[in-house]
Amino acid sequence: MSKESIKLIANNKKAYHDYFIDDTYEAGIALAGTEVKSLRMGRCSVKESFIRIENGEVYVYQMHISPYEKGNIFNKDPLRPRKLLLHKSEINKLMGRVAQKGFTIVPLKVYFKGSLVKVEIGLARGKKLYDKRQDIAKKDQRREAEREFKVRNL
Repeated sequence: MSKESIKLIANNKKAYHDYFIDDTYEAGIALAGTEVKSLRMGRCSVKESFIRIENGEVYVYQMHISPYEKGNIFNKDPLRPRKLLLHKSEINKLMGRVAQKGFTIVPLKVYFKGSLVKVEIGLARGKKLYDKRQDIAKKDQRREAEREFKVRNL
């Protein structure tokens, strides 16, 4: 385990249900001070958010960070687009993959790594309805097997 502690703020479970995640990247995020304070209290949602690359820069949209109560005039719009900080080579690699049909970029997790806020983003391919059904069936089978095992070993 590394010396930097990782504290999860928000997780996007829906992304794993709707997409096959091919590759993951860790990105920094440009935030205002009151947004960081709000994140420290765990007030963040990435459920409906998505990521776009514009002019060689990566932005996350619809990521909701609740306004900080004591922030008054310093609070920013909770749904404003926020810039993600990645190396140029990573951005170029992502642009090349997103240009291919069926690929998109989705945020997976928001967490503190030490004192820095990081976003884990995933290069994803959309699942078809039958893929989702297969995943649900596998999950049910695994759960049933664990239940059988638990009953047998009591």
